[in-house]
Amino acid sequence: MKILGIDTSCDDTAVSLLEIKNGKFNILSNIVSSQVKVHAKYGGVYPFLAKREHQKNLPAVFKRALRGLASQASPDLIAVTAGPGLEPCLWQGINFAKEIAEKHKKPLISVNHIEAHILANFLNLKSKILNLKSIFPAVALVVSGGHTQLILVKKIGQYKLIGETRDDAAGECLDKVARILGLGYPGGPAIAACAAKMVGRRVSDQLPRPMIKQKNYDFSFSGLKTAVLYKVKKGNYDKIEMCHEVQQAVIDVLIHKTIKAAKDFGAKSIILGGGVTANGELRRQFNLNLKSKILNLKFFVPPKKLCTDNAAMIAITAYFHRDKKVKNIKADANLKI
Repeated sequence: MKILGIDTSCDDTAVSLLEIKNGKFNILSNIVSSQVKVHAKYGGVYPFLAKREHQKNLPAVFKRALRGLASQASPDLIAVTAGPGLEPCLWQGINFAKEIAEKHKKPLISVNHIEAHILANFLNLKSKILNLKSIFPAVALVVSGGHTQLILVKKIGQYKLIGETRDDAAGECLDKVARILGLGYPGGPAIAACAAKMVGRRVSDQLPRPMIKQKNYDFSFSGLKTAVLYKVKKGNYDKIEMCHEVQQAVIDVLIHKTIKAAKDFGAKSIILGGGVTANGELRRQFNLNLKSKILNLKFFVPPKKLCTDNAAMIAITAYFHRDKKVKNIKADANLKI
């Protein structure tokens, strides 16, 4: 079976071809056309500008993704993100997917972008698909520019949202802090690069860890951004130290809340997904914490190239929902898992 995945949920135009053979996943292509340079001067994504770029990029990205497919062949399924995301962008991918499905007379699968970030972890598994049952129940942390959520995964297709941000998402907070510090967009990688220069230096001032002591599984990062703004306005701060401390504050809250949820819900695994989980320090400290606490938990985090938005994760999600074919798909910017 071959599945074509399409994602235009935000500012990346992504198309992938996934082959499922002998119980394993094989990514035949995973093409992503980034719009970072287009939006960088604005310090964030402009939906209608992103929509225009998707419209321009989709045919070329699609052609590249199918380059290795025999001329007379076509995918067995067409999968596309229906939400959540920026609605003008979502419609570009949906309409493109509909045209392909009609042309090749292939079924359509509607995909939830958040679920896809979770299932991206299974693209890299060496074991067969049927062995996935040993992973659940799991607690999934999905953290990106638009989302910070803790999700109880009972099994694939059965999810319960147990915690989410009450204001800024973690990635959104990092973008805003980077803007305050004059580091450019996207903020996460810029802050990580600056924080890496902290080696050998001592932290002299601490920022708040919002909601870390509360018993719930929710997050709040708006106060962290505000604390940075006040310090910067006073003018007495060190940029490298500030980046290190902002990154560490976010990491501390994410790890603490996720491990707490895993313990409380008796999870067998912790699963990470979303663009912020490409952060090397977050990944390293998650591993250290899980080892130091002697927790009998499996730990899954995708390769960095599969943390950020891509279409391979859309294709694998469609595989697990291959019996849920639809005739029509509508964009839902606020689609829930």
